[in-house]
Amino acid sequence: MFVKICGITSEDDALFAVAMGADAVGFVFAPSPRQIAPQRVYDITRRLPPEILTVGVFRDELPERIIDLVHRSGVKAAQLHGRETPAQVAQVARTVRWVIKAYPAGHPKVRQARDLATDLVLLDAPNPGSGTMFDWSLVHDVPAGIRLILAGGLDPDNVAEAIERTRPWGVDVSSGVEREPGRKDPIKVKNFIAAARAAAPTPYRGEGESPYDWADDE
Repeated sequence: MFVKICGITSEDDALFAVAMGADAVGFVFAPSPRQIAPQRVYDITRRLPPEILTVGVFRDELPERIIDLVHRSGVKAAQLHGRETPAQVAQVARTVRWVIKAYPAGHPKVRQARDLATDLVLLDAPNPGSGTMFDWSLVHDVPAGIRLILAGGLDPDNVAEAIERTRPWGVDVSSGVEREPGRKDPIKVKNFIAAARAAAPTPYRGEGESPYDWADDE
């Protein structure tokens, strides 16, 4: 089970999430209470182990701007939360090795996810970062062969049920492990990761399960 802790704004929160077993940490470049400057992200990412996937979160940015911010911040992946077309996703993917395309649950374009230049799709609530859940049955809109990352209202108390009911490839949390916007609650982070691991004890990396080696990004 791939576990991503998103909305990181401090080095301490990033290092703690990694110490607790997170596979990825996310930094929000889009307008948000959790927005963080690229230089600050660079200062954090250079302190993290190479096997950790660092993700920049964007919304409705031009591909050229996304690529520039990825390089300036030192993140390895771009998560696209806007109205990006398949052509724009492909343009980013030609330069950024790992691209995650996010959709609000129920969006009609989800069914066309096979047309994207990535097989990593994140399904979120209609208002990302709001901490609200959506109808988990909507995961059935995601085509077979897509690696689904489930987000939207997850927290330490419901992530196990979410995994059991939707069988995602990974889970993503931001507000569900916060004490306030942009500041993580260490106990919630620890409990979320532990609950996700217990619900899906088989590692997400395995023979035939994942071609990805985040450390092989250089």
